[in-house]
Formats: sequence, structure tokens, C-alpha cells
Amino acid sequence: MWQQGKTIEIEITDVSNSGDGVGHFEGRAVFVPQTVTGDRAIARLVRVKPKYAYGQLLNLLNPSPHRIRPRCIVADKCGGCQWQHISDEYQQHLKQQQIIQAIERIGGFASPPVVPLLFATDALHYRNKATYPLDRNAQGNVRAGYYRQGTHQIVNLNQCPVQDERLNPLLAEIKQDIQDRGWSIYNEKTHQGKLRHLSLRIGRRTGEMLLTLVSANPSLSQVETQAEEWMQRYPLLVGVALNCNPGKTNTIFGEQTRCIAGQTYLSERFGGLEFHLRPETFFQINTEIAEGLLAAIQERLELQGNETVLDAYCGIGTFSLPLAKQVREVIGIEVQESAVEQARENATINAIANATFHAGTVKDKISHLETRPDIVLLDPPRKGCDRAVIETLLEMHPRQIAYISCKPATLARDLKLLCQTGKYQLTHIQPADFFPQTAHVECVAFLQSI
Repeated sequence: MWQQGKTIEIEITDVSNSGDGVGHFEGRAVFVPQTVTGDRAIARLVRVKPKYAYGQLLNLLNPSPHRIRPRCIVADKCGGCQWQHISDEYQQHLKQQQIIQAIERIGGFASPPVVPLLFATDALHYRNKATYPLDRNAQGNVRAGYYRQGTHQIVNLNQCPVQDERLNPLLAEIKQDIQDRGWSIYNEKTHQGKLRHLSLRIGRRTGEMLLTLVSANPSLSQVETQAEEWMQRYPLLVGVALNCNPGKTNTIFGEQTRCIAGQTYLSERFGGLEFHLRPETFFQINTEIAEGLLAAIQERLELQGNETVLDAYCGIGTFSLPLAKQVREVIGIEVQESAVEQARENATINAIANATFHAGTVKDKISHLETRPDIVLLDPPRKGCDRAVIETLLEMHPRQIAYISCKPATLARDLKLLCQTGKYQLTHIQPADFFPQTAHVECVAFLQSI
């Protein structure tokens, strides 16, 4: 019978794009987290819909050959990783297939030109930034960690196997310092208390670290004294910052950040350039794979040095500025004014004079460009490009488009719109594993004008 609470035996035959194992019971799909293709398991139906259900894994009867022992003791509880129970090789296979299937099914491309996945030899220790929510347990002890999947219940961590190993010593010690200082912890239900998050960031190439406390109230007793202690204790720590976020929101950072000790940015080397990264700066979480993706873009575009490149959704110039060294001109568009300021700052640091950056939405700015670009680099949010942006690109008709995407489904939709007019041909798609141990996959698609 198809009802909530029923215990069933199920064979997992696939893995969904959200990362859950998928099997069938009574002809209907059942999604079971913490399983993988080839598992035979006992599961309890916890959410039942007319055509599908979600199950909770109770017991493995016959484990899949793709299953491994998780390398984190809280992997089955913490929502930070979904796939630590899956071998690295099969994770890579699943991500490759996720892109191929989306491009075929949603984009309508037969045999899409997807090249092998770009991945690192070490699928752990890659995160250059970790931001942990804070709370107190029943005994009043400060906890920091990621939320359990689908909840706001913190799984307490003293180290994390996917973050840069050099950050691990800080986590337990800083929690204890917060405890000893007696600083109050923000309660998201009552909106009382101060400290909300602890954010740690590191330059993978430089080793420089940045520590940021996010507080609902900018007043923390003796925070300057504690910051100086941290600066002395951790030689690689270049700055301690306090970000104020008083809003009743799930957004992590507020609008105001002040320096408590040292400086409010760290230096990182990327693509042969130096970048300054602030606490709230968006920068690719996996530095090595981001550099690999940049190299793929540089190779596929076959730059001659006389091109004008438009970098839509340019952020702090992560890809714009390395490309500027190889072309005549780069124009960047970014909706966040603070990111535009940082892009200009990073251009100055690297003595790059042929890159200009404009604040505003891509939809508004792209149709008013004085220069028609030869190449357009797209890197939109997960929702993909606005339809008006696609229409303007078709009218503008640049020679090449490189489309970076973090969601295969919206990429496939936009590629279909760009290619169905007959103006463009899809030549290559380069997948990249930015987030090992999760179901997320990114890629860059290359379009050539016909």
C-alpha cells in the first residue's frame, strides 16, 4: 500500500539531479537520500505524493559497488555534503551524465559535444571559504557547523574534510573563545542575541586567512582584544572583521563590515594575477578547478589579441582580468556595486588599463553598449539568463559566446534559445567539478556564430 510510514524493500537504479538515490515501488518513483545506484535497501516512506515519494534509509541489504565509507564521521547527518558515501569516480560519472541528459532532454541537442569532466586529484580539502551558523546546545555550549539537510538544526563540527586543512585548527579554538568571552548567540526564532555566523576564508595560493564574525549587533565586549589575540595566535591570519546583519533574514552578510584587526581583505593569486578578497566577496569556492575552467576558456576562444570581450555577470573580474591580458578590450557588467568597485580595484592592482566595469543589470546595460563585442562571456546566477538578454545577444550576434553555468537545466534552456534561430552552433561543453561530495556541477558551453 502507498502510504506514509510504510517500510519497503527497494533497489536503487539511478541518482536524481538533487543527489538522492532513486528506485521504484508499485510503479512509482521513490527518492532515498544517502543511497546510490546498485544499493538494495530497506526504507520508510516519509513523504508520499500521488506519483512519487521520499524515503528514509533504514538498512542496507546489499550495498552498491559504488558505495564507500564516508571520510567524515557526521556525513550522514551534516547537510554540507550529500555524496561522501559515493566513490569519487562514480560521482564524476554522475555529474557528466547530469549535463549530457539536461542538454539532450531540455535543450533538444542530439549527442551534445560534452568533453570529459574537469576534476581535481583530491576530492577533499578544496573549499577556500567556510561560513558556519552558530548556536548553543542545551548545556549552553557554543556550536558551529552546517545544518542537517532540510532543517536549521546545526551539526556541530570541530573540523571539516572538504575545507582547506589549514582552517581546521581555527574552528574549535574560536568556538571556545566565543564561549569564554560570553558573547550572546543570535536566536533566529526570538531574534535575540548577537553572534550569527563565523566565516573563515583562505587564499589557496598565498595562505592568507581572513576571520569574520557576523553579528546582529555591532557592539561586542572586548572584541578588539580578542581579535589581537587571534592575530598573534594564527600567523597566517591577516585580518579580523565584524559584519553587522541586524535583519530578520536568511542572508548571511549585512551591508556594513568594519575592520577589528589587521585588514578587511586577503590577497590571492589567480590566473597569474593578484586579487583582493573581502569577507563578503563572491569568489569561486574551488580555486584550482576555477583556474582549470579559465584555462579551458582561454584555449577554446583561441584569442588573437585584437578582440573586444564582454563579460556579463563579471563579479570582481575573476575571469575578465586574466582575459584582459590577452585581448584588446574587456567590458564587465555586474549588478552588485561593491563587486564592481572590487573589480576596478583588482584591475588597478594588476596595472590592467584595458578593462572597464559597469554597475547595473545585464538586461539594462547590454543593449546600450557603445562597442559591439566580438566575444561574450556569460556567467549568470542559477536561474540563467533573462529572456531579454538572450534576445539582445541574438541581435548583437557576437562571433563567440562562452556560457558558464552552475545549473545544467537553465543552461540547456538558454542554449536551445540561442541555437534554434540558426545563428549559433554548440561546439563544446566543458564540465567542471567545483563541489566534490555534492550533486552540484558546473560547466562552460561554447557557441560559434554560423
